[in-house]
Amino acid sequence: MNQSRPKVKKSRALGIALTPKAVKYFEARPYPPGEHGRGRKQNSDYKVRLLEKQRLRAQYDISERQMARAYDRARKVDGKTGEALIIELERRLDALVLRSGIARTIYQSRQMVVHGHIEVNGRKVDKPSFRVRPGDVVMVRERSREKHPFQVAREGGYDTDGETPRYLEVNLKALAFRLDRDPNRKEIPVICDEQLVVEYYAR
Repeated sequence: MNQSRPKVKKSRALGIALTPKAVKYFEARPYPPGEHGRGRKQNSDYKVRLLEKQRLRAQYDISERQMARAYDRARKVDGKTGEALIIELERRLDALVLRSGIARTIYQSRQMVVHGHIEVNGRKVDKPSFRVRPGDVVMVRERSREKHPFQVAREGGYDTDGETPRYLEVNLKALAFRLDRDPNRKEIPVICDEQLVVEYYAR
């Protein structure tokens, strides 16, 4: 699903920095790419909702089909569908590997999982969409630990803001973490007005 469109360009088009590298470019040019990027745009209600849905998809680097499936599951949960959707996406294995500080970006996290470097409860899992449950222990497999990215992670090299989400118990030295409980929406570091996403799918 990892699209070839340059991440910086995509970040500017969506109005959010998708990688640490995109942050500085985004600060210098906080408008969409292209010759008409600075022009006034008339946004319809549909376009506003579509953009918000695309922004959420991009932050988790998932396909439209995966997003629609997650929405269908969230609709069946008691409470607010939008919050349930974000929590559903946050429980993906690749998202939690990123939050733990083992990976620097969602793209790197996804690659680590796909290449078989991650195990859950002692078993190799190579599906980024694997849904982690409270109590599950995730760690880098023994055979992968000496690879350069994991050595960087062990020293805290990917921990950019220094704050681990409260729903995770992380031991970076051991390249391991546990999901203690389901996240609360306000704890999840995702930029999104999820109500607009719900309205997009409910239309």
